[in-house]
Order: sequence, then structure tokens, then C-alpha cells
Amino acid sequence: MPRMSLHQAGSGMTTPSNEIEELERRLQSAAAENAQLRGELAIARDRQSASAEILRTIAASPSDARPVFAAIASSSKRLLGGFSATVLQFIGDELHLVAFTPTSPEADEGLKASFPRKIADFPTFALVRSGETIQFPDSEAADVPELNRQLARLRGFRSVLFMPLMNRGAPVGMISVTRAEPGAFAPDLVELLQTFADQAVIAIENARLFNETKEALERQTATADILKVMAASPSDVQPVFEAIATNANRLIGGFSTAVLRYIDGAAHLAAFTPTDPAGDRVLQASFPVPFAQFPPYQLVANGAAAQLPDTELEPAARDIARARGYRSMLFTPLMSEGETIGIIIATRRATGSFAEHHVRLLQTFADQAVIAIKNVSLFNAIREALERQTATADILKVIAASPSDVTPVFQAISDSAKALIGGHSSTVTRVIDDMLHLAAFTTDNEAGNADLLSSFPTPLSSSGIHSRVARSGEYAFRSDMQNEPDLTEAMKELARTRGYRSILVVPMLRDGIAIGTIAVTRREPGHFPDKAINLLKTFADQAVIAVENTRLFNEVQDRTSELAKSLDDLRAAQDRLIQTEKLASLGQLTAGIAHEIKNPLNFVNNFASLSAELTEELNEALAPVPLADDLRAEVDELTGLLKDNLGKVVQHGRRADSIVKNMLLHSREGGGEHGLSDINALVEESLNLAYHGARAERPGFHVTLKRELDPAAGQAEVFPQEITRVLLNLISNGFHAVTRRKADGAAGYEPTLVAATRDRGNDIEITIRDNGTGIPDEVKEKMFNPFFTTKPAGEGTGLGLSMSHDIIVKQHGGTIDVATELGAFTEFTIRLPRKSSFPGAGR
Repeated sequence: MPRMSLHQAGSGMTTPSNEIEELERRLQSAAAENAQLRGELAIARDRQSASAEILRTIAASPSDARPVFAAIASSSKRLLGGFSATVLQFIGDELHLVAFTPTSPEADEGLKASFPRKIADFPTFALVRSGETIQFPDSEAADVPELNRQLARLRGFRSVLFMPLMNRGAPVGMISVTRAEPGAFAPDLVELLQTFADQAVIAIENARLFNETKEALERQTATADILKVMAASPSDVQPVFEAIATNANRLIGGFSTAVLRYIDGAAHLAAFTPTDPAGDRVLQASFPVPFAQFPPYQLVANGAAAQLPDTELEPAARDIARARGYRSMLFTPLMSEGETIGIIIATRRATGSFAEHHVRLLQTFADQAVIAIKNVSLFNAIREALERQTATADILKVIAASPSDVTPVFQAISDSAKALIGGHSSTVTRVIDDMLHLAAFTTDNEAGNADLLSSFPTPLSSSGIHSRVARSGEYAFRSDMQNEPDLTEAMKELARTRGYRSILVVPMLRDGIAIGTIAVTRREPGHFPDKAINLLKTFADQAVIAVENTRLFNEVQDRTSELAKSLDDLRAAQDRLIQTEKLASLGQLTAGIAHEIKNPLNFVNNFASLSAELTEELNEALAPVPLADDLRAEVDELTGLLKDNLGKVVQHGRRADSIVKNMLLHSREGGGEHGLSDINALVEESLNLAYHGARAERPGFHVTLKRELDPAAGQAEVFPQEITRVLLNLISNGFHAVTRRKADGAAGYEPTLVAATRDRGNDIEITIRDNGTGIPDEVKEKMFNPFFTTKPAGEGTGLGLSMSHDIIVKQHGGTIDVATELGAFTEFTIRLPRKSSFPGAGR
């Protein structure tokens, strides 16, 4: 306007007075414009000074944006002529107050108490978060949300301007400026606030970059420190865990940090940062804890980190959190090949979630812990492999130096097993004749050694762990010798005296059969690791090799004496063969005599029977002839006597015929085909035949049959027909004995016969036991003699037991014995070799 007036004045004629007036107007206009310019310059300088101050604050506080926020709030209020100003940050779904200009103590406290707030509670803030600049010229207007109106009344303002803080298109917070009077903010003020918003974003970004750089450097430094600890402790992971706990706690700014390992289904405390003695004791007493009682195990089972922002909201964590003094927790699992092997737990005194970069940092430490575990495991595996190879070489040297005696080898194995497993003591036993003998042991104390020595030898059937392992051929262990329920007091006492709580025993197997055991004990209770079991099995294999080598060496040494013994055996076999031939010749002679007797005996029997019939016919012929009474009586008497005598001739002739038949059977050579037969089947068949035969002969016959047949009895090389004859004879004798005792009228007597078989290794045992009359001593001495019998005339020939003895002893090379008690029982025991060595048995 002034410029326009001056131009118009120069284009026409004026009077001097008019010129003076025009000049005055121009001077007044210039003064006003100058004043406006000076005001605008002052405002610009003020704004520039404020921006410079904010930039200086940014430079002076590179790691913390809060001083910048405070400067921005102060400058925004002053330069926009505001009543108050606030700076807020978006964190997740919440709005957090980071700076404000004070008004009154009550209003300031009310403002602070209003945050953090859910953004969803303020639809206006949600719009600002989306990037919009929002104004409320009058907070009491009808279109202002109620929450905003309440906040305005609380703070005491009537108009407000909200400016979003946008960083790369994403909202990170907002600035609000209020005024006590209603009215809209001028556009230049909105632009000014936008400038402050940009500076706030720069401050946030600078702080983020600075802190990220600083944290990266700290992480690298911590990683380097941990790597140094790893290098300095290749065989022990404990120092690494302690370094990880310390560095993690420092970099996260935590209250305390703990590293846990998962071992045998439980979480074990590996390292922790101390707080106070009482709290530390509570933490240490809480572990180890089974997985079922450790909620974090399932919480991070999927391999991802988890958080507990407030321990008061979780009953399972509340007690220990109160005792230790923290309120929030961060859990990060230790993952190895998809398996969780431990966990790092960081805590803070304050509630709330941990920052994402803290989660990543703890994951880095978790990865380092896994690397440390693997490195130590690999180092120890290599060292243990070297130690095992050295021990194996040493044992092989002992084997080579002691070819004929296995005792030094057992002692070397015992010493090596204890040393490599880190045991308290060790023992080696051997199986000899179904007994377990102590072969070697490591010394512990005199009292313990005395108890150990006194506990051997022990039967394989005993309940001890060594006997059980030797019987089963499978390794076994006791994890706690004082608390396991099935342990005897003697076992516990031996463990106490020897000073151990856990024991591992493995068998020494040769062809699947245990020939001994190796055991290692430890002072502390607990399970033995797989590597200890495998190592002890390796020593067991070496022990078997040593035993085999010694056996082969001794076999070679004994070969000469065995050859001499073979010569003696051949001579004995020759003598036996000669004896067998003599028996065969005697049998042939017996058979010839029996044949010669049989023909005239048949004539005697036949003519006696015929004469008895003729006596009947004579009586019939004399019946019609008239005779005097005394003569008739005499004839009847004579014919009666003649008939009785002929009956006795027939009876004794039949017994003689039975004797001849048994003589022929007794002298019979061979007994059918010779081969493998199932002994249990022969016994079962003989029982059935004898029982049904007795029932056919005496329908009222009754006896209780019991069978105790060992499934392991198996087969033997026998003449099955001959063995059946023996069994039928013994069973029939038993039936006769129980029938006689039953006839004697014993009260409550139940006739019983028991047939049993037993596996006796190279032999099979058969027993036939009855509860009959028993056998007197004088009869027992003669019962195997030919023709000796105690049965009534016509019921026995006296050859049954004699034939049974010859079949078992002479034909099969076995034994037959009898045990008896008069009026109580009789038991015959037969032992048959599985492989028959009787000459001619296979003929």
C-alpha cells in the first residue's frame, strides 16, 4: 500500500502543503512497515534461537531424547503463546507422556496420572496417530469428544492443537499446545509446531541411532568378553554361564539374571547375578525343579522368547518374585538342534514389557551359551575319547603281559573304570559254578573292604544287583542306595560302609551269557549318564577278551594232559565195551536157557490144566456108579485133593512162564530205535498208560496224579520204548503201594503219585514219588536184584526193578536212586544224560 501511494504521488501535480502531507504519510507508513519488519524479525530470531537451542540440546543429549522433548515443549508453549504444551510418544497401543510444561501442582499431577493411556480410549489421538493435525478451537464445543473436554477442564485450557510426530511415514508420537482462551491457531503457528515436531523426530532418531550404536558396541564388547572366557575355559561351561548372566544383567539394566540348564527332566540353576543373601538363598533353594513344576519350560517350548510384565498377576511366579524383589521377567530359551536345553531369565524391579532390542540381546547371549555348551561337550568328548584310548591301550598291555592269569587284567579294568567315570569305588566279579566271586576292587577304606569281601561269593539266585545283572545279562543301576524302597538293610549298610549312594553294574557277556560283572559307585545319588554306561560296557568287552585269551592259553597248556587223559578214557571205554559184551553174552545164555525151559514148562502147564479137566470128568463118570458111602466120600476127597494140587501146579506154572518171559525181555538186546526224544512227552504217555491200565484191571482204582514237568527239560538221546518200560514199572509199583496203604484203612488218606522232570544241564532228572506204604531198609538193599519181589505170589516176578536198573544204568549210562520212608513215601530219581555215551546205544 505505501509503495502504491508513492507511485501515485509521483504521477501528478501537487501543492507544497500537499507534498508535505504526502511525505508525512509516507514516513508514517515506512515507520509502521519498519516496526512490522522489526516484529517479524524478532519473531524469526526468537524462533531461530529456539530451534538453535533445541539443536544444541539434541547435540548435548545424543542418547536420551527426553531433554529435547522438554525443550520443545517449553519453546512450543512460548512461541505459540500457549497455556501449556506436552510431548507424547506412541509405544505399542499406548500413549506415554514424555514432556510437559507445568501449570499448577494439582493439574500437573492429574496430567501425569492420566498416562500411559490406551490410544483406543481417545479417538482424537487415534486420528493424530494416523498422521492428521487436529485442532479444537473451543474444547467446550459440542463436537469435542468428552475425554478431551475432561482433560481440558482438568488442565484449564479452552483450545488445543495436536501435531503428529512422523518418522518415515510411521507415527512415533505427538505434540500438543493449548491456550487458555478459545480460538484457532494461525497457520504460521501450525507450521512452527510442525518444525518442532520435525526436530522431535530428529531427536528420537538420533537417540535411537546413538543407543543402537552404543548397544551394538556393548554387545560386541560383551561377546568378546564371553569369547575370551570360552577360550580360557574349554572344559568347563560354568565360567561362561557366569559371564553371560553378568553381562546380560548389565546391558539390559536388569535387577537379576539367571542361567538354567535342563538335565534329566528338571531345571538346574547354573549361574545367577546375586542380589541380597536372603533372596539368593531363596533362588538357590528353588532348584532343581521338575519340568512339571516349572511353568517357563512350557512357556518357551516352541523356541520363542516370552515375557511376564507383572509377576503379581501370575501366582506361580509371585512368591519367588516377592522374595527376590522383582516385578517383571523375560524368558529366552537355549535352543540346540531344535531342542530346548536351558533358559535365561532376566528380571527388573519395575513392571512392564522389555524392549525388543533387549529381547534380541538376551537371545544373543542364549546363542552364546549354546555354543559354550557344545564347545565344552566337544572338548570333553575328545578328552574322554583320548583317556578311553589310553586306558584301553593300558589294559591291552596288561592282557599281553599276563596271558595265563586274568586277575591283573580285572584289577586294571577296575582301576580304569573308577578313574574315567569319576567314581567313588569299583568292583569286578566272575561267575563260577552258579556263584558270583569277587575278582577285583578298588580300595576305599578297611571297614568297607572287609564288608565287601565278606559279601562274596554269593549265589546267582540272590537278590543283590550283581546277581541280578549276571542272571539277566542286562545292565542295572541304583540311583539312591538309601531311599529306594526294595533295598534290604544289608544292602544299605554295605553302601553306607563303603561310602556310596549310587551304583552302576554291567554284565560281561560271552555268547549272550554273563560270565561276570563290572560295577562303579558314586558318593552322590542320581542317574548315570549314557557315556558312563557305554564306557563300562567297553571295559566289560575287554574283560571278556581277557578271559577268552586266558582260557585259550590255558587250553593249549592243558592239551598234553588232556591227550594223556584221553588215552585213559579210551582204555576205560575198552573195559566198558568188554563188560558190555560180557553182559550181552550173559543175556544170550539167559535167553537160551529161558527158551529151553519154556517148552517143557508149556507141557507142564497144558497137562496140569488137562488133568484138572479129567478129574472133573472122572467125578462125572463115577456119579452113577453105586458105591458105599464111605467109599464115595473117600473118592470125592481124593479127587478134590487132586484138583487142588493141579490148580497149584497151574498157578506156579504160570508164574514160571511169566518169569521166563521177563527173562527173555531182560536179556533182549537193544530197545527199538535210538534217538532224540521229548522226556516230558514220555513221562506224560507213561502216566496215561499206567493209569488207564490200572483202571481196566481194577475198576474201583483211584489215585491223584500230579505233574511237575519242567519245560526246560527238553530232549535226550534214549531208547524211548525202554524208558517207557522203566516209567511204567515205577508208576505201577507206586500204584500198588498206594493201593496197599489205602486198604490198610488210614484215616483221611488220599492216594497221590507225583511225576516230575528237571533240567540239570547236561542231564535230565525224572522223579516218580508216591505217598504209599514205603519200603523197609532190608527190602531197599535187595530191590534191584533179579527175581527179588515182595508182592504176593502171581503179582510180581522180581525182574521189573532189575530190568529198570539195567536199562537206565547199563543201556543209557544214567543213574537210578530211591529215597523212602516207611509208611510215608517212596521216590525214585532217574538221571539221564542228554547225549548217550553207552557203547552200542546207537546200534
